[in-house]
Amino acid sequence: MVDFKAIYASQAEKYDQLVAREDYQGNILRALNQIRPLAGADVVELGAGTGRLTRLFASLARSIYAFDISPHMLALARVRLIATGQPNWALAAADNRHLPLVAGVADVAIAGWSLGHSVGWYSGTWRDEVALALAEMQRVCRPGGAVILLETQGTGRTTPRPPSPELADFYRCLETEHGFHATWIRTDYRFASVDEAADLTCFFFGNELADEIAGSQITVLPECTGIWWLPV
Repeated sequence: MVDFKAIYASQAEKYDQLVAREDYQGNILRALNQIRPLAGADVVELGAGTGRLTRLFASLARSIYAFDISPHMLALARVRLIATGQPNWALAAADNRHLPLVAGVADVAIAGWSLGHSVGWYSGTWRDEVALALAEMQRVCRPGGAVILLETQGTGRTTPRPPSPELADFYRCLETEHGFHATWIRTDYRFASVDEAADLTCFFFGNELADEIAGSQITVLPECTGIWWLPV
């Protein structure tokens, strides 16, 4: 099995190469703006990683406070964000369940591909851990704001299907226990070559998917992304 904690602790460069290939059609920003326009918004981001979403938001938002539990990932995020020339962001290491912010500072609190890890990392208590993170996201939002989550709905798939029963339970929990609305979009990967596609997918998704890519000789890999949102 892929050790995501090890990746986030020590392999930021390669992770950033992978996620830079996703959503080559630009569907994420369009979908988020339909839920809650980001122009002029104050944004709090959880699980920011190497700043992929942060960089998307930087040209639109008034301010962005971006957090991740891994200082290693944030070090690369800082380099990438400085290169944009945008001055409206701040990064800090923090746990999703304990954000170092006062209440009511954001119009949008967003977590991309972050809370879903609770299912694997806290298998016996993930519902409690998710509830803590969601409570923090709601706490930092102003009335009229929105809490938004993005999570995978299937790599290598053209229609959505949770990659595991555990993630399916997590998604149902968001909708039935926490009242989230849900939709999905395609966020396909486009790689420069078959070799690059196999290498980067093997690193993050494992040998089976990499072997399928090499066998099919594809450079565009379908990806379905679920989006869950809750007005505050």
